[in-house]
Amino acid sequence: MADLTTTYLGLHLKNPVVASASPLSKKLDSIKRLEDAGIGAVVMYSLFEEQITHESLALNYFLDRGTESHAEAQTYFPDLGHYNLGADSYVELIAKAKAAVKIPIIGSLNGATPGGWVDYAKKIEQAGADALELNMYHIATDLGMSSQDLEQTYLDLVSDVRKQIHIPLAVKLAPFFTSLPNMAARLVKAGANGLVLFNRFYQPDIDVETLEVTPDIRLSTSEELRLPLRWVAILYGRVEADLALTSGVHTGEDVIKAAMAGASVSMLASELIHKGMGRVPEILGEITRWMEEFEYDSITQMKGSMSQKNVADPAAFERANYMKALQSYDNR
Repeated sequence: MADLTTTYLGLHLKNPVVASASPLSKKLDSIKRLEDAGIGAVVMYSLFEEQITHESLALNYFLDRGTESHAEAQTYFPDLGHYNLGADSYVELIAKAKAAVKIPIIGSLNGATPGGWVDYAKKIEQAGADALELNMYHIATDLGMSSQDLEQTYLDLVSDVRKQIHIPLAVKLAPFFTSLPNMAARLVKAGANGLVLFNRFYQPDIDVETLEVTPDIRLSTSEELRLPLRWVAILYGRVEADLALTSGVHTGEDVIKAAMAGASVSMLASELIHKGMGRVPEILGEITRWMEEFEYDSITQMKGSMSQKNVADPAAFERANYMKALQSYDNR
């Protein structure tokens, strides 16, 4: 039978299908169901920098409230039994998940700037997380901030988080860097053990009737696989880090393509949200049947076989292929 096992961030996974950060991991029962369905690992839903900072400020407010109002209040403290810090609940869920399931549990922090909030990286490690994914999400709207400044902020953030933990660290990043390979190499040097390609940014819409900017999160499609597939193939074997492909993973064929490009794992959420966790065994079955039909013994055997460094025509991943693709329409 085909061997679906793989390694990611030094972790041994029974297969390369991983649940990416999403609402699916907000409840312990859902995490258990993902394991029962056969998922290789679970990335927890993201804990946001703004959430930690806001709640920390709120806690400070309640701790300080009334302490200077009169002499007797100098030792006053609020009843913290009714004040539940959501970030701490996140850490508690990780601890419960680790006690309840055997698959790797990967924590997720979402932020863009260095600061005291990165202390939660250590708390996530102490809760038992097998690894941490740092999801760097920032929209550069400041005309005075250069690309160099922004990149350095990212690198400082990775370095700060790396100093907090000993478990493996993956960085989930966007594709919008002028020189993605250079940035990838610098992130690895700053302490990243893995790179997750790519973050799907929230894109606002405009309601022309109410004249409001509206949140509109769309689920991905397999068509979105091409962008991360290309960059995984280009980076494979050129950076000393594991690569995870996310955005556009919906079928067993998508996972096979990702592995051939060089991804250690494929992360998905939209497919599971749309069609249910029953898709996990179906996808694993699709992978197994394909491997048996084309006589592949293991995921390791196919990994990176279609990366840029291993294909017969490396230019297929570069600009040269653009002209070739356009010329294909000339004969129609």
